[in-house]
Amino acid sequence: MKKNLTQILKTLALGVVLYTPAWAAELNLLNVSYDPTRELYKEYNEAFGKYWQAKTGDHVSVNQSHGGGGKQARAVIDGLEADVVTLALAYDIDQLYIRGKLLPQNWQSQLPNNSSPYTSTIVFVVRKDNPQKIKDWDDLIKTGVGIVTPNPKTSGGARWNYMAAWAYALKHNANSEEAAKEFLSKLYRNTSVLDTGARGATTSFAERGIGDVLITWENEAYLVLKEFGADKYEVVTPSLSILTEPPVAVVEEVTRKHGTTALATEYLKYLYSKEGQEIIAKNYYRPIDKEIAAKYAKQFPNLELVTIAQLGGWTEAQAKHFGDDGVFDKIYGQ
Repeated sequence: MKKNLTQILKTLALGVVLYTPAWAAELNLLNVSYDPTRELYKEYNEAFGKYWQAKTGDHVSVNQSHGGGGKQARAVIDGLEADVVTLALAYDIDQLYIRGKLLPQNWQSQLPNNSSPYTSTIVFVVRKDNPQKIKDWDDLIKTGVGIVTPNPKTSGGARWNYMAAWAYALKHNANSEEAAKEFLSKLYRNTSVLDTGARGATTSFAERGIGDVLITWENEAYLVLKEFGADKYEVVTPSLSILTEPPVAVVEEVTRKHGTTALATEYLKYLYSKEGQEIIAKNYYRPIDKEIAAKYAKQFPNLELVTIAQLGGWTEAQAKHFGDDGVFDKIYGQ
């Protein structure tokens, strides 16, 4: 009997060894993003980590890199090993294919909504009680108004800012490009500072007290109210702006090297989940999920939104406005 019991215990112990699961893996991703997404991805990364651990048992850490969108794209091309990029505009991600063959040419077709899990727009932040009485784009070109906006040469958000102003100028000047150039020239003559990225512009305006108005992403504008106080600042939504469509992509050349392609793909796909869209909306980005969008509709003002496609698309806009000796260089005197 004692021998049989010993044998049974040995068998049970062997069973425990045989059926004990392997140690959970420790996985890492690098998300290279544009300036104002720090808060969004801090919350999202935590949620995705919990989701992935519940699904697979593995622990994933997501490291973040932030800066002006154009600079971030160049850093990846120059060797920064991003598993995913979540940048301000499609043109910058296109450069990862054109200049580095780091992802497929058709990257934008690999996720829903042209690989843009949310949209946003461009608005203004003014100081409390709006001393300059700024209501729309034409108020920005008045004498004595100090504008803070990033530099379109380094910032994706700054290019959206510029194109929103361009769209307004065209509409209010019978689509005259010469009149639009004059409008933009006056606007940039009023700039107090051109920071390299959107978050730097926020710092200049809100912390350093520079300028009368900050042109920025809608989500960044509401963050100013949250971080610095609705008793000090106000958000002004213009009559017309641009529909910003920040896209995301897996940097496949890097993920093949890291062995993270499946994980990186799931990381981006989860942005489209109900939880991902809820986090997006809570951070004042406009979700594309209709149910979540309806739930948060009251926090997003209605306004006329022009698309970049209506303005010729990013390839044309980049060459025409932001390339060497383009419209921006000419109006800013560089």
